[in-house]
Amino acid sequence: MLAAAVQPAVAAEVRDRATEVLAQRLFPMLDAIGRSPETVARLRADRSLATTLAARAKRTAACADAAPCVAEAALWDAQELAALGQAVERDAASLLRERRLIPDDGLASGLAREIHGLNAIVRVYALGMPARYPSIDGPSAAFGSTEAQTRLAAAVRLRNTPRAGSLQALDPSVELGLALLDVNDRTDASGFEPIDGGDNAAAMARARSINWSRYRYTAIVLTGIGPEVPDMPLSPGGKYHVRLAANRFAEGDAPFLIVSGGRAHPHGTPHNEAIEMRRALIERYGVPAEAIVIEPYARHTTTNLRNATRRLIALGAPLDREALIVCNPDQSRMIENPAFAERNRRELGYEPGVIGRRLSPTELTFRPDPRSARIDPLDPLDP
Repeated sequence: MLAAAVQPAVAAEVRDRATEVLAQRLFPMLDAIGRSPETVARLRADRSLATTLAARAKRTAACADAAPCVAEAALWDAQELAALGQAVERDAASLLRERRLIPDDGLASGLAREIHGLNAIVRVYALGMPARYPSIDGPSAAFGSTEAQTRLAAAVRLRNTPRAGSLQALDPSVELGLALLDVNDRTDASGFEPIDGGDNAAAMARARSINWSRYRYTAIVLTGIGPEVPDMPLSPGGKYHVRLAANRFAEGDAPFLIVSGGRAHPHGTPHNEAIEMRRALIERYGVPAEAIVIEPYARHTTTNLRNATRRLIALGAPLDREALIVCNPDQSRMIENPAFAERNRRELGYEPGVIGRRLSPTELTFRPDPRSARIDPLDPLDP
């Protein structure tokens, strides 16, 4: 008796859903290009870009199996970025426009931010450059250690392992950046997508019927203040913040609480500040879930305000109305200080809003700026 013929599987690259979400968050323009084989083919056929890509490939090939050399070769210099930008303008602008991925300051600026963000990932996670805030950011293992070398070697191997929808056919550098974050367990930037679902679903549904004119403020923004003790879910300062916010919310001046803070303190913590603050507001103070919006990505006060503005935009809140920032007096004074505005300009490239009147030692008004909707992957953990 003849055995039934075995039908071969259709050959195809496999999807990596975790990496897909991370790529969409950090590199939305480059990710969209990678998902379009036709666009990749046009870019590969672009004579000007082809010369640049060939030089980059030759530089990488010369490294053989030396992982640090491969990482160094993955960096984009100014001339290479210019060539890529010109080709993308010619061959991918229509795709990016159709998908509404061109930022308010133009395609070239947006693409440059993504490439600079990629370079930052490679430098910090492969080449030993200190992170901007090394006490909470950076690789999972000390640079130069055996463990760090093992993680780097794995990332270099991953960058060439096929993944559906990647940009590998054009240049493997983006895949290397994503792999470096993955092998260091630093995929924080994609952990709660889609952000308007999950814990935010009830608030998003309620926002559709909100009469914003009934409220003095669009939301109370509660900034994170993470613990420095491993395995501590909510810091003592966080407990103070939560009670401040619960009391303020009970006055009825705002329809929503936006709790902002990521998985930042201490380095490698499993706890997320926004999630822990939300839990305390519900369990300890009886705040309804439909009134709480989590912003679980911010790792610094600058991005607390930027990302809170993004949540306000998603809620449909009128941005010409004020929100209210509630936090401890020390942090509140820091936010009010002109040095904080300068820090925003240095780290984000703009101010996420205007700090207004002081109502109390723990309360400041805040008028958000719609430029906060821009994607800024200069900090790969805090886009």
